[in-house]
Amino acid sequence: MPDEVPRPRLHGILDWTDEEHAYRADLIDYITDPVISSRPDLVTDPDIPDTWWQALRTATEHLSAAETTKITVRDVWIRAAFPQYLGIPAPAKVERVAGHGDYHWGNLAGPTLTILDWERWGLVPVGFDPGMLHANSLFVQAVAARVRHEFAAVLNSPEGRIGELVAIAEMLQAVARGWYPELAVPLADRARELTGITPAGDAAPELVR
Repeated sequence: MPDEVPRPRLHGILDWTDEEHAYRADLIDYITDPVISSRPDLVTDPDIPDTWWQALRTATEHLSAAETTKITVRDVWIRAAFPQYLGIPAPAKVERVAGHGDYHWGNLAGPTLTILDWERWGLVPVGFDPGMLHANSLFVQAVAARVRHEFAAVLNSPEGRIGELVAIAEMLQAVARGWYPELAVPLADRARELTGITPAGDAAPELVR
């Protein structure tokens, strides 16, 4: 992981077991800045400074160069999720880069950027991280527009469009499971903007992975 990616540093690991379970505790930096939002999605504009946006874009670029073999979003899930949640065939090929895997406003601290919660990090579709952040910004159009502006180079590329659609499909699965019901319409609207197809509103919540 490049040092330029602002994150809590790991100082120690403690593993232990009892008769039935194994446990792990990580000792990491204490972060004093609060998260941008107490929930993953935004409901009001947090008025984030330009320096924070620049830091996020730079950190995402550095992160994409990290080396890992872990796959965060598997091809088998994508092949099932696109027709089920987006109403379109899955892409023949998905380009990947290293990414956080869970960019949302509860995992980003400020006003000094720190990226939290790294358990999903690995190889993600190009555009997945900014696509996920955009999906969690749809109630605050000024912030959604800023996400699109800061990550325009990737989101406007063919590969980045696929990554954003993967993020939307994952969010629509969460909606089908009962999470973020208020995001169902904005997510469907964004998917239709990208594909020309209105996603099914009654998709089953589970997929065979």
